[in-house]
Amino acid sequence: MVAAHNSVLKRHRQSLRRRERNKAIKSRIRTLVRKVRKSIEVRDHQAAAAQLQEVNRAVDKAVGKGAIKRNTASRWLSRLARSVSRLSTGSQAA
Repeated sequence: MVAAHNSVLKRHRQSLRRRERNKAIKSRIRTLVRKVRKSIEVRDHQAAAAQLQEVNRAVDKAVGKGAIKRNTASRWLSRLARSVSRLSTGSQAA
């Protein structure tokens, strides 16, 4: 049970609101990442590159709001960008 001080009660309400917001943000990012991976799987470089930009915007916003950490976001984006990049170089060589 939460202590019955006004400041603690307010802090608890804030944390619940932030938790809901963070869940929504993370869910959206996971969906966008899934779309990029699907495009990579079917070897559609144009769609993957466009979706990667959308992921980039969403992840940057999430970092700004504190939903995910900066290094985590950087790692995710780096891995996705590398996969998309491999797709373009792989399709030229094939």
